[in-house]
Amino acid sequence: METVIKPKNSLLEINLNEIWQYRDLLFMFVKRNIITQYKQTILGPTWFFIQPALTTLMYMIVFGGIAKIPTDGLPQPMFYLAGIVCWQYFADCLTKTSNTFIDNQGIFGKVYFPRLIVPLATVISNLVRMLIQFLLFIAVYIYYIVVGVKVAPNLYILLVPLLIIMLAGLSLGFGIIISSLTTKYRDLTILFNFIVQLWMYATPIIYPLSTMPPNRQWIMALNPVTSIIETFKYGTMGVGTFNWAHLSYSFVFMAVLLFVGIVVFNKVQRSFMDTI
Repeated sequence: METVIKPKNSLLEINLNEIWQYRDLLFMFVKRNIITQYKQTILGPTWFFIQPALTTLMYMIVFGGIAKIPTDGLPQPMFYLAGIVCWQYFADCLTKTSNTFIDNQGIFGKVYFPRLIVPLATVISNLVRMLIQFLLFIAVYIYYIVVGVKVAPNLYILLVPLLIIMLAGLSLGFGIIISSLTTKYRDLTILFNFIVQLWMYATPIIYPLSTMPPNRQWIMALNPVTSIIETFKYGTMGVGTFNWAHLSYSFVFMAVLLFVGIVVFNKVQRSFMDTI
């Protein structure tokens, strides 16, 4: 079997067949990302549960206890975990894919393979982590149902797989764009990490969107992650603000972002070794 390597003719070209041919490499990167993250830690994969648990505890003390921010009538652990599980997946994928070229310049400069495999591996490996953390959310969810807390899951819970895909698409789109820009402008790495931290506070994770005045909620909805978080809470717990228009906007935003990201990524990967 012969493999012909040739330059791409179009910035929009994505050779899915080629990515499929390198699927073993993709799975190897996924396995590497999962194993190496906690390989030399004492508690190992237990950190998958400890991180969201400690974050939830901090939110309960600071935002629930001191700031007295309401949680839509839900127990604080349940409300915060719903947002944390979704946000951590998005933020982790975003920050790691944004360093694709810089972190892998050694590999990229030595051997050929579809460069898009690396950010795809990041998204998939973090999905495994998210699913593990989702088990913690389910455990807390079941506990509060048993003790008599009234929650109202509904048919919109069926949108959860779509919501995860949208989070993956948004983080991948933003990540590969930032990664492409940081090959030339390294300052963006520091600035972007700061922006991600601020971004969390512009997303209804520690507070419900319903606490915002109705005439200002559309401003919050401009953040494409807002409707995803709110839809997740509404579908699983029956609280939050659900709006088809806002969710459709987030989906279209994701599609356009991926389109732009692919164009920029394909352009930069041709010559990034000359500038990195």
